[in-house]
Amino acid sequence: MTSWRDRFNPMLGKTRFVVCRMMLHLSGQEVAPLLGAFNLVAQQAVDSNGDLEVLGEGLVEICQTLLQHDVYWRSAANEGDVFFDEGEAGDYVNELFTDSAQRYNSGTLGEKNLPEEPLTLPATENIVIMVAIATEGEVPELETDLADMSALKAALKALINLHYQNRLRAIHIHFSPAQFGDELTSEQLILNFPELIPL
Repeated sequence: MTSWRDRFNPMLGKTRFVVCRMMLHLSGQEVAPLLGAFNLVAQQAVDSNGDLEVLGEGLVEICQTLLQHDVYWRSAANEGDVFFDEGEAGDYVNELFTDSAQRYNSGTLGEKNLPEEPLTLPATENIVIMVAIATEGEVPELETDLADMSALKAALKALINLHYQNRLRAIHIHFSPAQFGDELTSEQLILNFPELIPL
């Protein structure tokens, strides 16, 4: 991701923005409760009217949950870019948000997705979580290929640190399916998340 412009602009005193999105596919008969945890974090985000501090705490909770359940990780993907113009960085954040929201039956930290009768609904065996962030400076752990278990763990820990360092400027978290009772089949997974690479 480094170019001549990347090296030259810091000398001019311009702020470097990293905008990236990571996707993680989890699979197994026991992943459905994670969807409940994601929905609880989503409800907190709704209640806070999208407050960045609350979203950051939710991001930390989700990253910690994912790190504790790495046995269910199946595939991952990431993308991103570096900007020296805040407006361009913001446009790319919006582009990633829109793309994530259009994926199969995606929920977001900003929608009410809590089920009314969770015990009577079928449980999905596939979940894809999509995390898009914008931050200032350099984040080597995010500016690399994350289709590797150790790299992915380092990236999740870096996201946690970015929150506590108050470096996050935007946070968007989507997950598919959006709620209990919805199912993400293997066919839908391939169709809607073709960029995922097995871990």
